[in-house]
Amino acid sequence: MLYKLNLDHILFLDIETVPQSRLFTDLDETSQVLWEQKTQYQRKEEISAEDFYERAGIWAEFGKILCISVGYFTFKGDSRSFRVTSFHGEEIQILKQFKQLLKDHFSQTKHLLCAHNGKEFDFPYIARRMVINGINLPYKLDLFGKKPWEVPHLDTLELWKFGDYKHYTSLKLLAHVLGIPSPKEDMDGSMVKDVFYEENGLDRIITYCELDVVTTAQIFLRMRNEELLSDEEIVKIIP
Repeated sequence: MLYKLNLDHILFLDIETVPQSRLFTDLDETSQVLWEQKTQYQRKEEISAEDFYERAGIWAEFGKILCISVGYFTFKGDSRSFRVTSFHGEEIQILKQFKQLLKDHFSQTKHLLCAHNGKEFDFPYIARRMVINGINLPYKLDLFGKKPWEVPHLDTLELWKFGDYKHYTSLKLLAHVLGIPSPKEDMDGSMVKDVFYEENGLDRIITYCELDVVTTAQIFLRMRNEELLSDEEIVKIIP
């Protein structure tokens, strides 16, 4: 089935998120209590809610989106390119710009969204943050009433599971076992909060996010047994 999909109908994406506040103590009292209740089953007894706040960016109720990076294939004759761009700044503007991209270029039935672990993380996270920010959901993220086969989402993690739903493989591990050259990343997901709040390193985070988009597209190509993208085929677009 993957072989029948047109690559230029797919929008590959990745998001980077952080806790809404730099410190747990910056939260109002109600939010602190709710955070403690929300995470009580994930935390070990010796880990306080305050110490666990390092991970708050994982939950859309306590986190926010720093950037959404996207990539898409274009073809001209025998020439192929993969164009990558990012939306960043104030979260509400990121979400509005991403929604506009979907509306203008990826709104038709044939269009699909693809991310690694996107069905568990990226897609619902974006949708929840849109609702929180008072933005009407675009059709591609509004799943209400849709049958499973009508959901316009692809997930490279789900494709790799082959029905084994207890299995998890990180993007980095999957790229490694598939022989995809590892990009020269100077950080990983666990570092995003500190790089943003302590180092003011948004540009570094954006670069990391865009590399993950490229890697997701490379994995998709490998799963179709197609030639990987060369560095020359990857084009950075400034929005």
